[in-house]
Amino acid sequence: MSDYLKIANDPWLWVMCAPVIILSAIQAMLFARRAVKSGSVANMTRKEATSAFRIGAISAIGPAMAVFIVMLGMMAVVGGPITWMRLSIIGSASTELTASTMGAQAMGVEFGGPDYGVVEYANSVWVMALNGSGWLLFSALFTHKLDGLQNKISKGDPKLIGLIGGAAMLGAMSYLVSDHILAGGGRLVAALISGFAMIGLIKLSEKMPKLAEYNLGIAMIIGMIAGSIFPA
Repeated sequence: MSDYLKIANDPWLWVMCAPVIILSAIQAMLFARRAVKSGSVANMTRKEATSAFRIGAISAIGPAMAVFIVMLGMMAVVGGPITWMRLSIIGSASTELTASTMGAQAMGVEFGGPDYGVVEYANSVWVMALNGSGWLLFSALFTHKLDGLQNKISKGDPKLIGLIGGAAMLGAMSYLVSDHILAGGGRLVAALISGFAMIGLIKLSEKMPKLAEYNLGIAMIIGMIAGSIFPA
């Protein structure tokens, strides 16, 4: 096991993973600049665009904390460079852990177990890479067609587009939270407490409008604390 960890944390592997991280950082900065500049197309003022950016950054704190916690455990098995690279471009620690575990199981060993060696580690990395490539291919091949599909479904009605988008978001979020509710224990407590906290914060922000942009981040942190008090 120690042999594969030497390779997993080799300085050259850090060097090979660095270009992907740098490219992701550059893309993030370019997207942020383009988003602020494109605010005028949506009739947004510079102040509104900056406020929206700040809300997004604050809302990302909760998910980022969750990813960071899982990342520490993942680094102990997969190594720092691959963990750093994969979570920078995918951002889902649970997805990457599942993929790496499946890679180990395909070789007939337990992920991170005594028999988990260099070949098994390489297989885990391959499964993570192949799993992520499907999303990239779909984005490259079909993203430009989604706008036409949206207009065809909504028939150009902006209100209907808003309703479809809201329904899709509600369905996606409900699907994601359903597993935690069914799991019970701390995960159920975290889902319920954060939900009630969000309702309370929305009511409170009616009297304190400046609080509104922090609501999601605060609700997530409250849910995480509640879930840690009542473990599964």
